[in-house]
Amino acid sequence: MEHRGLYDPSVTELTDEMARGNGAAGGEASMTIDELARRSGMTVRNIRAHQSRGLVPPPEVRGRTGYYGDQHLARIELIKELQGDGFNLEAIRRLLESAGGSSSEVLNFSRALRAPFEDEEPEILDADEMVERWGGADSELLKRAEKLGMMRPLGEGRFEILSPRLQRAGIELAALGIPADKSLEIGEKVRRHSRGVARVFVEVFVENVWKPFNRAGRPEEEWPKVREALERLRPLASEALLAIFQQVMSEAVEEAAGREIQQELREPAERKKRSARRGRRRRS
Repeated sequence: MEHRGLYDPSVTELTDEMARGNGAAGGEASMTIDELARRSGMTVRNIRAHQSRGLVPPPEVRGRTGYYGDQHLARIELIKELQGDGFNLEAIRRLLESAGGSSSEVLNFSRALRAPFEDEEPEILDADEMVERWGGADSELLKRAEKLGMMRPLGEGRFEILSPRLQRAGIELAALGIPADKSLEIGEKVRRHSRGVARVFVEVFVENVWKPFNRAGRPEEEWPKVREALERLRPLASEALLAIFQQVMSEAVEEAAGREIQQELREPAERKKRSARRGRRRRS
């Protein structure tokens, strides 16, 4: 599963080349620390601080000057990417250490960990299109939809629909005569139950994959297997949830239909009993 769009392409190319053992990816160490700072957009002071923490490998020293190559640039870009994903420097250090210093393994695992489950492209609508599709919606409904993660305002009368599939479901419900506030209520309930299901699958990964890996000292050669397990969990969780939902939905429909049929059968009998009681009272 690839999620390259989440990362700077130059980082992906360099780390992938190094992972394949391509010597050209490392490049000749020809940059001074000032040149490395300029190319990476990081200050010399921060680069040296990262070196002291063991986050950036030492330079190749020739004479009295340290020289840096593409592998140093890729490592700095990786650190910036991971910081942007919410990792602190100590967490990054531990990740790199447990991966044997492999920028490629850490980047690939972070990519798999942070990649979104959804595979939809958001859709941008202007105010007129919102009115056309939804017949207008008051500010409170829009706030509820935003809180549910269905859409978000971009300003200037434009809205980003985060899940076009979910929007289509809402439009279909509206066509059935179900008002927008009721559709949002349904969305809130489904989201609440889905969160519980998501926790089940996350717990499966943590308890059966990550914790044994962690207890073993996070061996370098096992990183690809852990990443693969995380990537495979995504389609497996979706497929399992859909299959179970279809079964449960069939059972719920059958149960509801059975209740309604039984109610219809009971009502004529009850009406006959009430009519008989009224007749007896009149005769008496």
